[in-house]
Amino acid sequence: MKKVFFGIFAFAVLAIASGSVSAQKKTIVDIAVGSPDHTTLVAAIKAADLVGTLSGNGPFTVFAPVNSAFDKLPAGTVPTLLKAENKDMLTKVLTYHVVAGNLDSKAVAKAIKAGNGKAELTTVSGGKLWAMLEGKNVVLMDEKGGKATVTAVDLKGSNGVIHVIDSVVLPN
Repeated sequence: MKKVFFGIFAFAVLAIASGSVSAQKKTIVDIAVGSPDHTTLVAAIKAADLVGTLSGNGPFTVFAPVNSAFDKLPAGTVPTLLKAENKDMLTKVLTYHVVAGNLDSKAVAKAIKAGNGKAELTTVSGGKLWAMLEGKNVVLMDEKGGKATVTAVDLKGSNGVIHVIDSVVLPN
């Protein structure tokens, strides 16, 4: 299990050392805003009026899809979600990527082990996500059976932690 997270953790350390992520004085929103790979996520957070919430005390664990993750969605999905009349749906999708608490990679690994290979996570939206291993990768499975691979872990902010994922997970 340690080998699984070591490679991902090394990536996160390199990101921090290169200056793309600063010390814990920044909130998880500040970290996302500073990432060129999360501009779509940041635009969605702003459209859903979640900046204040996700900048609050937390702690929060955010599974943050990169820009290319949103590109995998059917054509027109993102512009439709960003429309004011779809704010409730957008909020549900975004809060489905957030778990209350500070689940760093060690906590996720422990939960997967305790669950005999699968950890059930309750999201802020009230939905369920399942974390599991596929080979050496930590993968999230959503309520629709979609999967996202965790590509970077433990990007720590003052109010929680971010784990980067390569796909958008969707609630029922």
